[in-house]
Amino acid sequence: MKLSRVKGLGFSFALVAVMAVGSAYAGGKMIDDTQLSYRNVPLTDEKDVAPPPVKFIDAAPGTAKRFQRSYENAPPMIPHSTDGLLPITKDNNACLSCHLPANAKEANATPIPPTHFKDFFASTKEKLKSFKGASQIHQGKDDIAPQRFNCSQCHAPQANVKPLVANKFKPEFRNPENRFKSSLLDQLNEGVK
Repeated sequence: MKLSRVKGLGFSFALVAVMAVGSAYAGGKMIDDTQLSYRNVPLTDEKDVAPPPVKFIDAAPGTAKRFQRSYENAPPMIPHSTDGLLPITKDNNACLSCHLPANAKEANATPIPPTHFKDFFASTKEKLKSFKGASQIHQGKDDIAPQRFNCSQCHAPQANVKPLVANKFKPEFRNPENRFKSSLLDQLNEGVK
């Protein structure tokens, strides 16, 4: 038998031994595949693959109780019904009618924070203007930044559901006001010299 083959067998044996010790060390409690999914059925079961029905909050905009943010500067959850407000398209963003800073107080809405008007890709936008057929949407200096226009890519409606996994995370806010508003623009350069 060649030496390289013996070394290969020795390595394979060592690998199997490490795996056996590791699985024994894991406490012996194995997670069943029915505990890994939202449906709580074996992962190989394709019958009834639709998730259980979810009841979203149906309060009208301006009437719902706001949720505390999950952590400092986290995107807030949508606390009201989104019926008739979604989908957001390049020609229609119903969120802006209430959440633009000029309208927010009157609409009893959370105003869009300053970060959403800061275009962090302005140089890219300038380069895109030179391409024939480039979109003229969001070309205004004071307009919402194009990468922030689709609100539902970060903000999601809240639903009354039991969490799949227990969450013991408790956020700490440096400023208690930040439980309901963003201070991200003020903190972007924090610690940068």
